[in-house]
Amino acid sequence: MNGADMLIESLRRENVDVIFGYPGGAVLPIYDKLYGSGMFHVLARHEQGGIHAAEGYARISGKPGVVIATSGPGATNIVTGLADAMIDSLPLVVFTGQVASSVIGSDAFQEADVLGITMPITKHSYQVRNISDMPRIIKEAFHIATTGRPGPVLIDIPKDMAQGDGTFNYEGEIDLPGYQPTYFPNQLQVKKLTDAVAAAKQPVILAGAGVLLSKGSEELKNYAERQNIPVINTLLGLGCFPADHPLHLGMAGMHGTYTANMAIYESDLLISIGARFDDRVTGNLKHFAPNAKIAHIDIDPAEIGKNVPTKIPIVGDAKEVLKQLLLQEGEVGDYTKWHEKLAAWKQEYPLWYQNSADVLKPQKVVELLHKYTNGDAVVTTDVGQHQMWVAQYYTFNNPDRWVTSGGLGTMGFGLPSAIGAQLANKDKTVVAVVGDGGFQMTLQELGVIRELNLPVKVVVLNNQSLGMVRQWQEIFYEERYSHSLIPNQPNLMKLAEAYDIKGLQASTEEEAHAALKEAMETDGPVLLNFFVAPKENVYPMVAPGKGLHEMVGVKP
Repeated sequence: MNGADMLIESLRRENVDVIFGYPGGAVLPIYDKLYGSGMFHVLARHEQGGIHAAEGYARISGKPGVVIATSGPGATNIVTGLADAMIDSLPLVVFTGQVASSVIGSDAFQEADVLGITMPITKHSYQVRNISDMPRIIKEAFHIATTGRPGPVLIDIPKDMAQGDGTFNYEGEIDLPGYQPTYFPNQLQVKKLTDAVAAAKQPVILAGAGVLLSKGSEELKNYAERQNIPVINTLLGLGCFPADHPLHLGMAGMHGTYTANMAIYESDLLISIGARFDDRVTGNLKHFAPNAKIAHIDIDPAEIGKNVPTKIPIVGDAKEVLKQLLLQEGEVGDYTKWHEKLAAWKQEYPLWYQNSADVLKPQKVVELLHKYTNGDAVVTTDVGQHQMWVAQYYTFNNPDRWVTSGGLGTMGFGLPSAIGAQLANKDKTVVAVVGDGGFQMTLQELGVIRELNLPVKVVVLNNQSLGMVRQWQEIFYEERYSHSLIPNQPNLMKLAEAYDIKGLQASTEEEAHAALKEAMETDGPVLLNFFVAPKENVYPMVAPGKGLHEMVGVKP
């Protein structure tokens, strides 16, 4: 079989229902076979947009996002998305074209060392050297991307490997002796944690994206309720535990709630489930949970003990570990005083902002968005102030409603990831909340939204600046706003018109009500431009180098 035909047939065997890509010389043999194949292909307007769309698709569907890019600049344009997917544990299978095998290493036209560039930011990388290896490599790639801790796998295909013929065999068993993820926990360690819970006086659970990736939200809720342990989320873990649940304390970290951060600081047992103790969550490690015994549940053994000393390490899939903890029927400790203290903190230090009749506050826009979507939209974001406001004020009560760039912090992520999220869940309202800075990095993907008539609502919180950069310059750099202000903005209503998309804008709360109501009643895509308070800051905040107990802005 022809190599390109092998690729198409392999994707069929893997039940791939959407491909995100952009053609070019080195992948023309593949695109020629796509023609008439019946496979659904989304033509991104830029390779970065394509891979972010694949990330959004993977995050909401749970299936691997599939991407095709050509050699050289096509491949280098997806590097950001690979790094983003790697650190946030999103399954992707990415095919890059390559120059013909005979000229690799000769600086041929559009040649780049894709393996060398991407090896540190992929779970595994392949280059096809023998056409008959293509089926095996693709089968292994899907297995590696979707098992254990998910992540991106790249397959580099020289043009002659796509054009020539070989033997197609997709029936062989996957044999990877060096790759055997651990799903089921060590029972002795589970028993240790059960005993620790019974002995604790001030326990907390820190739940991350691993709970969502394992589909373990129901088990987490059952375990927390049965053991009466409060739950805190990481940024990427939002939605894995209902935000309106009495045991929920909010998000931890740099812009987390006072109650969540102080609960970690004063805890005597911290149970981390599917979280990797990122520096934005921990603050200064010297002050992180100083009195707590740390239990760390993670499918990736490399994460355990990497940043925080761990007393009870448990390697395994979050859902499977929670199932085993539930089977233990552990003793419930007396946490009465602990819950009283947490309730008092919640009462005294809620999230706050000062609303204004004169200017539209971004937090108010997020609250209104929650109202007009009944709190059940799939929300994607870029990175910055708007991302934190959504995390704080769009209370996520259900899993798989939240798509954001966490570890890499990728501006331009929000709009294209909404495309993938909408294709993954066609019946849900999908809202991309973006800043005016990040939006302008990938706004060309509005062309995809229009072409496919996707009913994505794009909400621009427009403060005419790189908001988080401006906030840091205000606080740490004596208000020297070095190249963070963007007063010269495009007319977004004319931009919407150019793409034949409905455009709405607002600069008051009354106008925001009307715009969101109209947007949600519109079947097709809508671009909403909200002119918000330009100097509004995100609080509370843990400054760099400070501990979680050293928050500023906890009260007006």
